[in-house]
Amino acid sequence: MDHHPQNGLAAETNPAAAPATPANVWKFLIFSLIGIFMFFIPITVNEKSSIPLDHIVTWLRSTVPSAIPLYAFLVILLGAIYPFATGTWKKNKVNTVFSCLKVLGVIVAALIYFQIGPAWLMDKDMGPYLFEKLVIPVGLVVPIGSIFLAMLVGYGLLEFIGVLVQPIMRPVWKTPGRSAIDAVASFVGSYSIGLLITNRVFKEGKYTVKEAAIIATGFSTVSATFMIVVAKTLDLMAYWNLYFWVTLVVTFLVTAVTVRIWPLSKMSDEYYDGKGDPEKAIAGRRLQHAWSDAMHAAQASMSLGQNIWINLRDGFIMTMGILPSIMSVGLIGMVLAQFTPVFDWLAYLFYPVTWLLQLPEPFLAAKASAIEIAEMFLPALIVTGAPLITKFVIAVVSVSSILFFSATIPCILSTEIPISIPQLVAIWLERTILTLVITTPIAYLFLP
Repeated sequence: MDHHPQNGLAAETNPAAAPATPANVWKFLIFSLIGIFMFFIPITVNEKSSIPLDHIVTWLRSTVPSAIPLYAFLVILLGAIYPFATGTWKKNKVNTVFSCLKVLGVIVAALIYFQIGPAWLMDKDMGPYLFEKLVIPVGLVVPIGSIFLAMLVGYGLLEFIGVLVQPIMRPVWKTPGRSAIDAVASFVGSYSIGLLITNRVFKEGKYTVKEAAIIATGFSTVSATFMIVVAKTLDLMAYWNLYFWVTLVVTFLVTAVTVRIWPLSKMSDEYYDGKGDPEKAIAGRRLQHAWSDAMHAAQASMSLGQNIWINLRDGFIMTMGILPSIMSVGLIGMVLAQFTPVFDWLAYLFYPVTWLLQLPEPFLAAKASAIEIAEMFLPALIVTGAPLITKFVIAVVSVSSILFFSATIPCILSTEIPISIPQLVAIWLERTILTLVITTPIAYLFLP
């Protein structure tokens, strides 16, 4: 598969000179539409409204309920063996630590799967919660999602949308137009889908290190389906539309700020393997250029079978990287939250902010903000009895902070993007404080 460097020049001088053969047009339209339908169009099945991808996962879980936990356990087992089989465990200290944590993840998963763990682990809000609410959905969504991802990003849609939204993405978020697909896929699909796209596009040389880091830490948030879980937990479904749109706007506003401050502002502008395919700045005749770029991408694309196979393989390897980490790191976070004062101490980082913002129960809000770094669902569990304003603000924080150790951080570390844990923690701190500052006035303005 060769990328034609001259295509860009041809498109630049004469947008109409694209290879718009019937085959390319059909490839672009049919595959892209299937991809859009699977990720972005909510449909109602059995009185439940969600995207088709989510319905497939639900259907699988209800069709073969006994096989799914076994599948998840086997993926965790393979995921723990993989770094030692490939030798990546000794690449650097982070890999060594996470490889050992993955082994711990297998032990924990075995105790839960065979139901032989100690009472505190088998408590429904500890081990079983992690296994059923996080491990199984991620274990199914990522590989199945990667099949349809091949259609969404492989046949010209990325290039088409990229040219159209270029005038907004570059000035506001310092990322190419094509990153808009990532942002939307994360919000309606899941962060794991977003990161799968980011990693794939980064390895193709279409994002710099800095751009990939901005997208991974600024757009790869939890999905709208997960936001529904948070909203239900906090009795916010009556304000669902307000919650959804405020979260969407705040998440992207915060990203527009973080790209301008350390550590993101100081990251490298190099490409993966030093070879880049940067997006060309387009002036005028935007729609024609978008169509032209889409046709070139469809022309240069792999066959559907090959594309699905490569995506499925990448998706499965990523799943093996994530699941054992969720099991171990997620559990450690939950244990620290439940049995130690660590998050009470961390809360003092945010207490001055929540106190100055005059949030009701400022210390509780500060503790909920701090605990988000362990697992994004924990803040909701802490503030269920808090006043409405506090619940609303914390519900937004748990999505807008983006980074947490039970899933997104191991996910980002399992991609090829060179970003360190201290950098991720610094970005998390910035995002959390900015979200509190931006969301609190909005909550006071719009909530009763």
